[in-house]
Amino acid sequence: MNDSTSNFDPFQITRPAPVLLKHYMIQALLSGPLFPIFALPLYFKYETLKYRFDNDGISMSWGILFRREVYLTYRRIQDIHLTRGIIQRWLGLSTISVQTASGSSMPEMSIEGIVQAEALRDFLYAKMRGSHQADDAHPVQSGSGAVGSSPAGDDEVGQLLREIRDGLRAIAGKRGAAQ
Repeated sequence: MNDSTSNFDPFQITRPAPVLLKHYMIQALLSGPLFPIFALPLYFKYETLKYRFDNDGISMSWGILFRREVYLTYRRIQDIHLTRGIIQRWLGLSTISVQTASGSSMPEMSIEGIVQAEALRDFLYAKMRGSHQADDAHPVQSGSGAVGSSPAGDDEVGQLLREIRDGLRAIAGKRGAAQ
């Protein structure tokens, strides 16, 4: 690990880097005479954009009139993409797109204005993999005990399923005799 990633603490990220506003204004300038129409919403997005990283997931919110809030747990993350346009590379910015299994082709969340994007991407991958490994290591609890891949768990499940089967057969037998 290099020095830039060893000092990286994603829990301290609450706002995008100030250079993101410069990126937004360059985007708006490229629209030509429509600059005011594009600049105002981008300015307000920058001013209201907030991030929060915790042990369970990521929260992102922005907007004044139409407030949008997105919260993703690490276990829902399916894929992470890091993109840099030519202007973003020039400014030292990146966008991290986080995708879930929601069925949409668009990312569920796009984290913009992060200078140490590689470190954040690595952090998200580690959390994503850690939560999936934790799911495998800690089986789901049901009413009859632990359900897991151990033989004892399979025997309990099998026994429960046999009891349900026998109960359904008994109910079906009573209905057949009543008719």
